[in-house]
Order: sequence, then C-alpha cells, then structure tokens
Amino acid sequence: MREDTIPTLFLSRVQKYSDRVALRKKEYGIWKDILWKEYGENVKYVSLGLIALGLKKGERVTLIGENRPEWLYADLGIMAAGGITSAIYTTNSPEQCEYIIEHSEARFHIAEDEEQLDKVLRVRTNLPKLEKTIVIDMEGLKHFNDPMVMSFEDLIKLGRDLEEKYPDLFETRLNEAKPEDTALLIYTSGTTGPPKGAMLSHANIVWTTGAINDALPLYDTDEVLSFLPLSHIAERMFSVFLAIRYGYTVNFIENTDTVTQNMVEVSPTVFFAVPRIWEKYSSTITIRMSESTLLKKLVYHLSLKIGGKITDLKLTRGNAPFLWRIIYLVARFSAFRKLKERLGFDRVRLAISAAAPISPDVLQYYHSIGIPLREIYGQTEDCGPTSVHLGDDIKIGTVGQAVPGVQIKIAEDGEILVKGPNVFQGYFKNPEATHETLIDGWLHSGDVGELDEKGYLRITDRKKDLIITAGGKNIAPQNIENQLKFSPYINDAIVIGDGRKYLTALIMIDEDNVVKYAQDNRIPFTTYSDLSKNTEIKRLITTEVEKVNKTMASVETIKKFTIFDRRLDQEGGELTPTMKVKRKYINEMYKEIIESMYSGR
Repeated sequence: MREDTIPTLFLSRVQKYSDRVALRKKEYGIWKDILWKEYGENVKYVSLGLIALGLKKGERVTLIGENRPEWLYADLGIMAAGGITSAIYTTNSPEQCEYIIEHSEARFHIAEDEEQLDKVLRVRTNLPKLEKTIVIDMEGLKHFNDPMVMSFEDLIKLGRDLEEKYPDLFETRLNEAKPEDTALLIYTSGTTGPPKGAMLSHANIVWTTGAINDALPLYDTDEVLSFLPLSHIAERMFSVFLAIRYGYTVNFIENTDTVTQNMVEVSPTVFFAVPRIWEKYSSTITIRMSESTLLKKLVYHLSLKIGGKITDLKLTRGNAPFLWRIIYLVARFSAFRKLKERLGFDRVRLAISAAAPISPDVLQYYHSIGIPLREIYGQTEDCGPTSVHLGDDIKIGTVGQAVPGVQIKIAEDGEILVKGPNVFQGYFKNPEATHETLIDGWLHSGDVGELDEKGYLRITDRKKDLIITAGGKNIAPQNIENQLKFSPYINDAIVIGDGRKYLTALIMIDEDNVVKYAQDNRIPFTTYSDLSKNTEIKRLITTEVEKVNKTMASVETIKKFTIFDRRLDQEGGELTPTMKVKRKYINEMYKEIIESMYSGR
C-alpha cells in the first residue's frame, strides 16, 4: 500500500492498528477511547461530506478550533478529499480570520462552536467566496437557522449518504493525491506584517515524519498529551502526523485550565511543550520546594547538586563514574521520583522544547532532576525541525545537529540557511516573499547562528532582533532575556538598547509566584497593577536582575528596567499564539516608557 501522502499513510495505519486506541478524550470526567477504525470512519465521512458539498482537488478549506478529535477528523478529511487545510488560531480576531479565509480563497470553513462561528458571521459580507461554514459543536445554536451554516453531524451524514451511492469514492479520491501536491497552508503569526501562507506538500510532511524518528525514536506504545494549538506546525506534527506514522495514542486535554491535572492523569511518555511551559514548571517547583520542611529542602537542594554534577559528567564525558551513578540513584529515589509523579513526568522518556529558544539553565535544570529535555529548532517553512539533539548526544547551549537528511550552512552575514526535503514550496500568492526566502533551494531562516566543528548549531538571535548599541557593540538580546526568565519571579523580559548607550528591559512578573511572595511577606495588594508598582516587588525583581548582570559582560548588563503594569497576552497583541513576544509591537506600544528609561524621567 502507498504511504507517500498523508491520506495514504493514514489509511495504512487504520488498517494496521484497527482495534487499537488512536485517540483519547476526557468528557464529563471520563476518558473515552477512540479506536483507529473509528478514527478512520470519521475521517472518511468528513471527506465524503466535503466532496458532496462540491470541494474540488487543490481547494483550501479553513479550520478553527481547540484541540479535539473532530479537529483531526476535519484536517485529515480535507486532505483525503484532495483539499488543502488552512488552520486558524482560536485567538485570532474576526478581522484576522477574515484575512486568512479571504486570502486562501476558501469556499468552506469549519468552526468549532458558536464563539468561532460568530467571528465569521461578523465579517461574512467581506467574504463573497465563502459558501458554507460547518460547526462542530452546535451548543447554543439549536434554533439558529442560516443557509450558510450547517452542523458537523450533518456533514458526516452527507458523507454516509454519498458512500451508499459510491462505495469506492473515498479511496479513489484519496489515492488521487500526489506527494508533490500541497497539503497544508500555514499562515505565519505575522509579527512583522500581514501573515504569509506557507505551502507544505505531502512529500514535505511524510519525509519529515520519517527523518525525525532517526533523532527521536517513537513507538506505537507511546502516549502524548495534546494541548498546544494544532494550528502550529510543531503541535500538528506530534498530535497528527507523527502519531499517524508511528501509531501512538494522542490524549486531548479537557480544556486549557486542566493541563496540569490531565498531565498527571495521562502520564505521557512523550511530552512536547514551548519554553514558557517548561519555565513555568521549573519556577513552580522552585517555589513549592521553598515552602517545604527544612529536611525536604536540604534533600532537594543536595539532590539537585548531585543531579547537576551527573549531568555535567554525562554531557561532557558521555557517562559518569559508577559511584556517582549510585549516589544519583539515591537522589532520584529520595527527591525526584515523587516530584515527577506529582507533575505527571514519571513516565516521560522524550521531553521536547520547541517553537522558541529556551534558556540553557532550564535545560540543565531538567536534566538534573532526571528529565532529559532536548530542544528542536526549526520553523514552519521546513515543517518544524531543522536541528535536534540526536539520541543521547545533547550539548546544552546548542540546538543540536541537523536532522538526518537536512543541510545547514551559515551565510556570510551569519544567517542560518537550510536545505532539505522538508523545505516548503513557497508562500501562497506571494512570489516576492518566496524569492526572498528561498534562494537556490536554500531556506533563509532569518535567524543568526554558528556551527561548531561537530555540526552543533548555536542560535544567536533573530537577525532583525540583534541590538547594535551606540558604541557599536553587537548584542543578542535573546540570551539575556532567557537568563532573566530563569528567575521564578520573571515571566517574560524584553531587552531594549538598539542605538542606545546602555541596555534596559521591560519585565513581566510571574503572577503566581510574585503573589505568593507578597502573601508570605505581608505585602498589601489587590490587583496585578498594584503588585507591579509595589516598591518591595521592585526590590525583589532588582535582585533577580542583578543576579543576571553578574554573569554578563559590562556592556550586556541591564542598567534600568520597568515592570509591566498589565499582563501581556495574545488578545492585547503582544504575544503570538505560541507565546512569543512581538518585539516590534511592544517597542511601539511602550515607546514612552522606554524613552523614560533613557531620559531619566
């Protein structure tokens, strides 16, 4: 059987694993198993339903919703019908949804619920090509009547009816897809302008699923927890494409508020998260341990030191002496075993951070407590992975070596260039941007970095984010920001200083940990804004900044900082859906505050 497109690979797995659990979803307090054969049936009927509506090969279908089985049915159903899925982040505004639906020329749109439907209804007059919106969850829409709107249930019924007339149509249409056909249209987060639609082919994705296993072995016995946005290529890889390739089980969270609880219940063997999640877990552990008994604190800190020593020995020499390994086993049993169980990390064998840079200190910390966290570097335009820590060959401070089959080189100006079967087809309806990004088959990443003699890649920063001070010194703000974010009291930091005499920073406090600190120290407050303006909290953050300054060269030290008086979020426009800071937007929004740190006001 063919396995050279996503639909043919999926059909092969449905036949191979028919009666095994493919997906799991918690509803009303009970985890519900979905077998591969059920998964396959639902994808088939969504596909046939779209064909019944008139979907033609190569047409785009937009999709918006939280992580749930129906999202996967829709995604794979679109591709099986010969369509191209264009997923939209649930946090997008109606205007942002309008842009993607209009630019992709979608005739069909799939929305999760009433909230997501409302976004389209508000801008429908600007979308003359949109013919039908299919709603997955019709709660609150029982008496809603609109010829443009239909339920997901009715779409599946259309598919069943079409199968009765043409029983071979599904497999016929599915097998018409060619490896070089576009499978996905992924719109970038638009940190520097309107989103661009990156086109990824079936061949791009299928090749990537095979190549990544050479670096990160995956098995059909693995369990993953799906909670990051499926619109992002990294989560899509782990929850959809790699799961299809290797046949493991995907568990969907109840909602975004139950991630930590569901993590403990599932206890996944493979856990993928963005740096902000890893940073949050480590700061939570730090604060929890500070509240423990004196004996527990002593055991934890001693075990952490032993873990750190073992990590250094393993990563530099390849292994630790026998005596150190025995001591570490005692430390793991006495301090880390229960800790990992409480967090749901007790079965994790592959821990992965991606989608943004992570501090080397955070990586070192997790290795010290027995969680072998590794980093994947890449971008949408190369299906997610460019480089990764291969096997146990982890070099902290780098993002590993090229994924087998991928070439990496450094341009004269330091930009990282990538070539391989995973590199995208170009930007939809944007030849200028395509020609700027793809030159002679090399993907220009926009990141600056360096390769060592063994092929380990070190990321310096985004090319456009490098700071050149008034004195002409080149500084990578990312490294300083990551050091600041390692503090349990700092959630985010933006270093400023381009064309300036010295560096300053905008800092967002970690609300949970700072609230705890304020309560423990009887500091009065009622709101987040109160906390951010409190002199004792300012003193706390000053101490954390000074700790980082001591590790930096004089020109890299933060001379002044301001604490944000509000939380940064996606709705406010400061963060991308993967929780990366929109630096340019923040520089514009907070320019008066920034100027005050240089004018002495």
